[in-house]
Amino acid sequence: MDSNKGQGGIQLLLAAEQEAQNIVASARAAKMARLEQAKDEAEREIASYRAQREAEFRKKVSETSGDSGSNVKRLEEETKTKIEHLQNVASEVSPEVVAMLMKYVTTVRN
Repeated sequence: MDSNKGQGGIQLLLAAEQEAQNIVASARAAKMARLEQAKDEAEREIASYRAQREAEFRKKVSETSGDSGSNVKRLEEETKTKIEHLQNVASEVSPEVVAMLMKYVTTVRN
């Protein structure tokens, strides 16, 4: 009977070991499934963020490139206005500058 009891104990240990291996295998499978799910979720989030940033970039590009014609016109008008202003100031000051230069050129110093 001792051998039957020993056989039963061995069978019990083998069954417990098999059950433990099954538990470990199912835990590994669950862990791998969670990791795969987390990876997929992260990839979706990255793709969403990338698409959002790309859309913002395209919007900025279209806003700036669409207005390039109006920007050129605005800059041309500003430049023309500044040139006219400088010409007016120069024409107002020109007689005074000419008089000052003539005075320094014609005055003799000892």
